[in-house]
Amino acid sequence: MDAIKLLLAEDDVNLGKVLTTYLEAKGYTVQHANNGEEAYELFCKSDFDICLVDVMMPLKDGFTLAKEIRKMDKQIPIVFLTAKNMQEDMIEGLSIGGDDYITKPFSMEVLLARLQALIRRTVHDGEKIVQTVFQLGEATFDANRQTLVVKGEEKKMTTRESELLLMLIHKKNEVLERGYVLKKIWGDDSYYNARSMDVYITKLRKYFKNEPSVQIINVHGIGFKLVM
Repeated sequence: MDAIKLLLAEDDVNLGKVLTTYLEAKGYTVQHANNGEEAYELFCKSDFDICLVDVMMPLKDGFTLAKEIRKMDKQIPIVFLTAKNMQEDMIEGLSIGGDDYITKPFSMEVLLARLQALIRRTVHDGEKIVQTVFQLGEATFDANRQTLVVKGEEKKMTTRESELLLMLIHKKNEVLERGYVLKKIWGDDSYYNARSMDVYITKLRKYFKNEPSVQIINVHGIGFKLVM
């Protein structure tokens, strides 16, 4: 099994270093952000298996960060760290999509056990369950082979076309935000990359011109939606 990739958002530099060292010693791959904004940027650019988020952070607090992560990923486990021990905060953290809540100070062993328990919910037999073939109306998309079969005609797709379609599929009937796509696939959200993405969206629409049950629509000022 590959190392679990963990996003750590913690503004306490010393605690961040201690957690990073401890979790890496336990086999995790850790990326540490010193504030919520930095954590959001890291999340947009990399793939993670679990998030460990401090509630009280500068620039963007942990609850706000968690809400933004949940808009992009409904499944990734999120664990909150906080110095507070108030029931209202626990309720808020869980209600916005958090999976667990640990109050400082805490035992490293307890933290590790909580993380492992959450990871077991998203891992089966040591490997992530990843769907690679998707039925889109009467069309079939194979993400591994990067092919799309529409009305019996197979189209070989580029890597970026496949990545973009896969992201749309994972957010089917929900809005896929432009900025998130640009940072995930293109690396940044510059004007020229945005124009390039629009070209790819147009190409995907052409691929489905003979499959009217599948539509990729613009959500003005926000992003795109795959509607089926």
